Amino acid sequence: MPHMQMRDLKENYVVSKETLKGSMNQKKSSPQMMIKSGDRFEDGKKFLGRRNGRRRGRGYKVDRFQDGKLEPNMGSTPCKSLMFHTRPGYGQLGTKCIVKANHFLAEIPGSDLSHYSVEINPEVASRKLDKAIMTELVKLYRNSDLGTKLPVYDGRKNLYTAGSLPFTSKVFNVILADEDEETGNVRKRDFEVTIKFVAVASMAQLRNLLSGKQVDTPQGALNIIDTVLRELAAQRYLSVGRFLYSPTIRKPQALGGGVESWRGFYQSIRPTQMGLSLNIDMSTIAFIEPLPVIDFVAQILGKDVYSRPMSDADRVKVKKALRGVKVEVTHRGNVRRKYRVSGLTTQPTRELIFPLDEHMNMKSVVEYFQEMYGYTIRYAHLPCLQVGNEKKVNYLPMEACKIVEGQRYTKGLNEKQITSLLKVSCQRPHEQELDILQTVQQNDYDHDPYAKEFGINISSKLSSIEARVLPAPWLKYSDTGKEKEYLPQVGQWNMMNKKVINGSTVRYWACINFSRSVQESTAHGFCQELEFDRDPVIPIYSARPDQVKKALKYVYHAAANKLEGKELELLIAILPDNNGSLYGDLKRICETDLGLISQCCLTKHVFKISRQYLANLSLKINVKMGGRNTVLLDALSWRIPLVSDIPTIIFGADVTHPESGEDSSPSIAAVVASQDWPEVTKYAGLVCAQPHRQELIQDLYKTWQDPQRGTVAGGMIRELLLAFKKATGQKPLRIIFYRDGVSEGQFYQVLLYELDAIRKACASLEPTYQPPVTFIVVQKRHHTRLFANNHNDRSSTDKSGNILPGTVVDSKICHPTEFDFYLCSHAGIQGTSRPAHYHVLWDENNFTADEIQSLTNNLCYTYARCTRSVSVVPPAYYAHLAAYRARFYIEPEGSETAKSRCTRTTNGSSVRPLPALKDKVKNVMFYC
Repeated sequence: MPHMQMRDLKENYVVSKETLKGSMNQKKSSPQMMIKSGDRFEDGKKFLGRRNGRRRGRGYKVDRFQDGKLEPNMGSTPCKSLMFHTRPGYGQLGTKCIVKANHFLAEIPGSDLSHYSVEINPEVASRKLDKAIMTELVKLYRNSDLGTKLPVYDGRKNLYTAGSLPFTSKVFNVILADEDEETGNVRKRDFEVTIKFVAVASMAQLRNLLSGKQVDTPQGALNIIDTVLRELAAQRYLSVGRFLYSPTIRKPQALGGGVESWRGFYQSIRPTQMGLSLNIDMSTIAFIEPLPVIDFVAQILGKDVYSRPMSDADRVKVKKALRGVKVEVTHRGNVRRKYRVSGLTTQPTRELIFPLDEHMNMKSVVEYFQEMYGYTIRYAHLPCLQVGNEKKVNYLPMEACKIVEGQRYTKGLNEKQITSLLKVSCQRPHEQELDILQTVQQNDYDHDPYAKEFGINISSKLSSIEARVLPAPWLKYSDTGKEKEYLPQVGQWNMMNKKVINGSTVRYWACINFSRSVQESTAHGFCQELEFDRDPVIPIYSARPDQVKKALKYVYHAAANKLEGKELELLIAILPDNNGSLYGDLKRICETDLGLISQCCLTKHVFKISRQYLANLSLKINVKMGGRNTVLLDALSWRIPLVSDIPTIIFGADVTHPESGEDSSPSIAAVVASQDWPEVTKYAGLVCAQPHRQELIQDLYKTWQDPQRGTVAGGMIRELLLAFKKATGQKPLRIIFYRDGVSEGQFYQVLLYELDAIRKACASLEPTYQPPVTFIVVQKRHHTRLFANNHNDRSSTDKSGNILPGTVVDSKICHPTEFDFYLCSHAGIQGTSRPAHYHVLWDENNFTADEIQSLTNNLCYTYARCTRSVSVVPPAYYAHLAAYRARFYIEPEGSETAKSRCTRTTNGSSVRPLPALKDKVKNVMFYC
């Protein structure tokens, strides 16, 4: 087994003060040992390990080799002694150019900072309140007990200062007036705040990293600088995670249904080759419009509520929309008490009475508001808002309340709202660049008192970077077409004069029409345009959308009877434009029950027969039926470095998680793998369910006990390796693994766990079978944007004003020591293109920068569903599509099949396995 590349132990670790005794006392013959800090190996070096940035006396389970190198046993906990692959050099291929990035150079303090813990009694659940308490404390004690220091507080347990406070531990008393969200009452509360010294936060390790030394990323130091730079912004703007929003950045735009858009920005500090960088990007999200509640209700329902009573169905809809929303009263002049809505009354306001006192003297809400406030309720036919808790419920008429500004809309947006939000947020690159620069100007870091206190300076200019535009690859089409080879232009091409390189033959097909508005003759005419060799096996069958299972089984069995032993190959399904769960139900039944490949078409496309639509549909059908649309010319001429030389399998893997608010749905993992070396265009795919929000892919490799066969090995990697051997006649001798959807904080954990699973899967086929692995994380959800150096230079931009497809950056804004690069592999259509970020965590194949960058860029031209290069390498893209498709396979919570199939995972949590894909389906690109 090839050993892992370990850090140079002598150069990159600091010796702990207490050298621990360890493996020297153990038997020399032991192949596995618990190695502790200070242990020596045959080469005389000490192991001076760290874990999570702190020195520990814990051991790491490792394999010992005669050359003194170690290999962590990766089945256990992540080990910080494992080092990510270092940059092998910089790429040289392509046309050099200059681009700008939304990274702003940050100068960090020369001196160390101090870290203190904060304990507030009584404890409060609100981070906002914690911040308010500390703000009041600083205001009261800064010039006395705090020794004029201006600290920053993270809203939890940590306080940081530039230099030391005049004490190591001190208790402060703070009196704060705050408003109870349930009752609206303002109360004064006493808090006891204990501040204790924790440690000196050294900047030395951060400076070492920025100077190019291989050290652990000092996350603690980065967190402090991040906290300092967010402190003033968090006071000015509304924080949502790492984003900050305000209606003053840009005037909010109404999205309909009582929702509006707010403009904001993302801000994060990052270590880069040019030094510390502040990454700033623009963002737009939905907030609840601060309307009078009665107007908000009218917008939600889309009807007049001012003169008509509310139906029960409408009341339920309004209750759902308003529950948890903060409102302020408007009937008391300058007194604007705030409350959180807990519900809605079942009766209209005119019928509501409540006990006035403990003697149960009753009064109506209408009378009370007239007598107490001189307020005449005009819309007594509407229900009242319920605020407060169950013990003491308050009634507030809708017309006397207004929604408090600055509440994020967390419920799902409808299609119209999504369209409006995209329209508002979509910006051309030069507009986005101006917005970012304006945000930096507004934040005015030069006059930020916190940045000044900590000695942090931020540049006001975008970073200027040398980039390269990689050439597009030549594509090979069928020799029977007029154009056999083609060089894409600016990331796109078309199918005119071209034929797919391997066309599949559809002999036995059928069509179900689920759309009431499509007549049989129209459906027949549409199917004829797809130019199948034969008529459908049975006449086009019309069915109701609510009878999808019955219709599918009827057509499947009717075709089987007609074909007498041969199988139906393809189903064309015409769906209504708004089809609810029909699409998902159809895919689930076809792919996990019947083993049938299907192609769905919406009604609007059946009526408006577009040549472009038919061409795209044909591309999808061809790959679903086992054909290939195009391949890289270099693949056919055996010219792809580290792919063409020996049988190579390329994997793509992704995990999709349920939407926020779904607490029990499983996460879905998908893995696809190429099956057609040396062309690498056909990918078989597998999917599995795993525990809620679990990022590590559980089923890459697994074993279980069988009563007859004993220990049985399986899992997705093993199955796809066997499928590759069956398809090509050879076992893969090299593995390239593109892993999507992993955040930086999960890199170690995912690499250790999943690389271990890959190796175990290989070893399960043959004990000595260990092909070298390259493990690359693909990130799309980052905030680096690249802009043309000159927006007016049409030779350096595409039609949308974005940088050219193939633009790659591996210097300046990339990691100081690790092997990462940004690649914009696609042409922008609208808005500002987002480059994909590739991080090579592990590379036993020893790719050069040019080799991995070119391979990744060239693969982006092989995506089967369109004639454009895509923004993410296709295996990762396909894994995402497969995982998204598998969401439709999840059975409803209470169904009998769901209950019967619930199993326990290795970590003890229960998860319902997905129904298995049929063999006929999983070996083709069913997810396209």
